[in-house]
Amino acid sequence: MEFREKVVVITGASSGIGLACARKFAELGAKVVIASRSENILSEIAKEIESGGNTCLAVKTDVSLETDCEKLCETAIKKFGRIDILINNAGISMRALLKDVDITVLKQVMDVNFWGTVYCTKFFLPHIQKTKGTIVGISSIAGFHGLPGRTAYSASKSAMQGFLESVRIENLKNGVQVLILAAGFTSTNIRKRALDAHGKPQGETPLNENKLIPPGRVAKNVIRAIKKGKRNRIMTVEGQLMVFLQRIIPKLVDSVIYNKFKREKNSLLS
Repeated sequence: MEFREKVVVITGASSGIGLACARKFAELGAKVVIASRSENILSEIAKEIESGGNTCLAVKTDVSLETDCEKLCETAIKKFGRIDILINNAGISMRALLKDVDITVLKQVMDVNFWGTVYCTKFFLPHIQKTKGTIVGISSIAGFHGLPGRTAYSASKSAMQGFLESVRIENLKNGVQVLILAAGFTSTNIRKRALDAHGKPQGETPLNENKLIPPGRVAKNVIRAIKKGKRNRIMTVEGQLMVFLQRIIPKLVDSVIYNKFKREKNSLLS
């Protein structure tokens, strides 16, 4: 009942975690606003959600564009008159060593993952302050500790976390909840679409997707964390242990991460 009639805006909602969140919130009676660059896919998702008797508004949005993020906010407010929850989920990844990668790839990842969160949070914040609502950032362990071959992704998630932590403190006394959720390795299309050194989708994922966290579990964790008023949520025990140990034995953590990524398929490490 906590989410019935609440207005929830989700970026990157055409697949993976964003799509799972849209379905879960709709099941709980929320009015869902889904945003993505994939207009046709969004339209089909909206039809699916509405066929179940729920409310869904699809808005084509490229979060790397400030004007698109402003339009998303204006469209949602015009339709529903309020915003209760913003889930900053839109993101892309990359896989290349810094010595090989084009600078444009680094900028592209930052534009989506970091600036997309900044733009949306900036425009939606006044409305969320009015409802004493929630801002969510879907992050990663890469935001706590850099990962090899993922320099831009790690930087973008670290920057996003620092940004949202500042927003949280600025709104400490007005009832706004800011949740940062590190999902762990999740079975989504993000690795298949990860950019290579020249900005092309790598196509083949280096991980065994069958062993990764299903998006639905992440969506349930988001909902549970919002209900409990959580500030931070690291979903995996491995991630929690890494964040703890890097403060005590950072060199060992570096070695463990190096060896883990050296063993992955078609590793970039020598």
